Amino acid sequence: MNFATETDKLARAGDYTSLDVVAATWSAQRPVLPAPHQIVAELWKTTVDVSPTSPRSLVFHGWVTLSSTLLGFVFGSVLGVLIAVGILFSRTLDKALMPWVVISQTIPILAIAPMVIVVLNAVGIQGLLPKAFISTYLSFFPVTIGMVKGLRAPDRMLTDLMRTYSASPLQTLLKLRFPASLPFLFTSMKVAVAASLVGAIVGELPTGAVAGLGARLLAGSYYGQTIQIWSALVMASVMAAVLVWLVGLAEKAALKRQGARP
Repeated sequence: MNFATETDKLARAGDYTSLDVVAATWSAQRPVLPAPHQIVAELWKTTVDVSPTSPRSLVFHGWVTLSSTLLGFVFGSVLGVLIAVGILFSRTLDKALMPWVVISQTIPILAIAPMVIVVLNAVGIQGLLPKAFISTYLSFFPVTIGMVKGLRAPDRMLTDLMRTYSASPLQTLLKLRFPASLPFLFTSMKVAVAASLVGAIVGELPTGAVAGLGARLLAGSYYGQTIQIWSALVMASVMAAVLVWLVGLAEKAALKRQGARP
């Protein structure tokens, strides 16, 4: 680690003290494990000191990753809701499709991502969409599981009451099941949006991308710039936290509109 490396350097140079070791460790130019202040300095340099449109800016790379994250999240959420509705109304889909939905998540995303990129490139689909499809693959699963549980959440007496009023299956879905599923939906969407960000970053790795947080991770790995790697990881963590927080705000607004107590 940094401590052993710097100690060895100082030992070859001559006499040294413990303070010399600490100072050298915390100011190493290419540390194995960067100190917190080095990561903060790198974040400041790449977000404040450079233009947001510069390829050296983490804001620029973050926006590239965020674009595919949001697109994949929307695709995954819509797909998850549609699958859940189909499972609700079709016992055949419930028995035939649900096991495959679960099995799909047992395949490592690192194994799937290169194949998706290659196949889509072969048919002329490049840029944002391949990464968004990988994000969709990771984000649809929690939405599907959450919505299936949420759509089945209403008490049997309430569904019987809707039948008493001669409500159609569509009316029961829109007026009873869907409002009851909102807490489940938003909880699963919080998981899905974080998974979508992971998918977007993973999707940038096998493409040799020159932009995006995944590209920053690759560049840092190639050139041994661990400070760059850690700053990109911190940026990704902050983005994930903000996205989950925004989904939480949407949840509060939707539930308030439904008349739920805060």
